[in-house]
Amino acid sequence: NLTPMLDVVFIMLIFFIVTASFIKEAGIDVNRPDAPTAVRQEKANILVAISAANEIWIDRRRVDPRAVRANIERLHAENPEGSVIIQADKRAYTETLVGVMDSARQAGVFNVSIAASDD
Repeated sequence: NLTPMLDVVFIMLIFFIVTASFIKEAGIDVNRPDAPTAVRQEKANILVAISAANEIWIDRRRVDPRAVRANIERLHAENPEGSVIIQADKRAYTETLVGVMDSARQAGVFNVSIAASDD
């Protein structure tokens, strides 16, 4: 005589699943590699560093935010197979990070990753 009770439980379960509102995360999809599963890439990458003071460094040189796209285009022309890896300080502004990502996309590089540490 448990069958009617199981029917009610399953109907309630279906009701809660259907009426639940799921929250969709808004923002940017970020590739965060985990250290244990990281694979070393043989192709050279374009490394962009963002300091805590929101200074942008490319190829060991400080770069003006307006010149990021041109620098990435130049480095991408030298190595078309490379991707852009952004190493941002955790105190850097998100606006600076998104600006660098937009500049990379405008430069024609669609493989953009953010370096993260597993602390």
